Amino acid sequence: MTSYLIISMTAFLAAVLTFFSGFGLGTLLAPVMMLFFPAEVAIAMTGIVHLINNILKLFLTGKHANKSVVLTFGVPAIVASFVGAWILLQISEMPVFFSYQIWGRDMNVYPVKFIIAILLMIFALIEIIPYFKKLQFSQKWMPFGGILSGFFGGLSGTQGALRSAFLIRSGLSKAAFIGTTAFVSTMVDITRLGVYSGGMIRHIEISNIYILLAAVCSAAAGAVLGNQLLKKVTIDFVKNAVAILLLVIAFGLASGLL
Repeated sequence: MTSYLIISMTAFLAAVLTFFSGFGLGTLLAPVMMLFFPAEVAIAMTGIVHLINNILKLFLTGKHANKSVVLTFGVPAIVASFVGAWILLQISEMPVFFSYQIWGRDMNVYPVKFIIAILLMIFALIEIIPYFKKLQFSQKWMPFGGILSGFFGGLSGTQGALRSAFLIRSGLSKAAFIGTTAFVSTMVDITRLGVYSGGMIRHIEISNIYILLAAVCSAAAGAVLGNQLLKKVTIDFVKNAVAILLLVIAFGLASGLL
């Protein structure tokens, strides 16, 4: 019963936050899932929750997606995520960059995640430092941003953070930012999960279905609540949420916690 409560609460709260930031559900839910299930089961279940939640967000906010950004940013992201996921399959045994122990637990930090952590910290600082407040990424940088976020997403599964860090500075309105991230995220999820998650699904046992349903329903409730709160938040709130979560995720990746 404890596992149901902890996983459901994590899925709900992460989904509310993810609705505005555009990322975080999978990154926050996977480590919690791993407390109760083997890694391959946790990854597969998290992937299912993430995809279904993205589809729901797309249904709720997809009409606000910016078509131009979807094409110039989303299409390169989809292609790059396929390449990144394929490379991950080839180098699944990547050597550990560095490791240490904390409270008797081995903490391993891999090169890809460390690189992503540095990138996220840079984007977070851009959001926090006043000098960069007026910085915008023009349309000509959209394909580059899509390739960057899609490739690292396919390679490590952390595609949402880089995508949001880039798009939040693209001049989109609050609704357009949320709708666009939902659309691109759904397409990238389908692509990368199709490449490397098919084999993982078989690890999910019948006994896991009920807790998976609980997580899916909790995340859906979080997305619905986020949609209800959409009119009450400002674009500055969204930017601050992105910056804070970028730093949290960056710390987790750099320290080996995520």
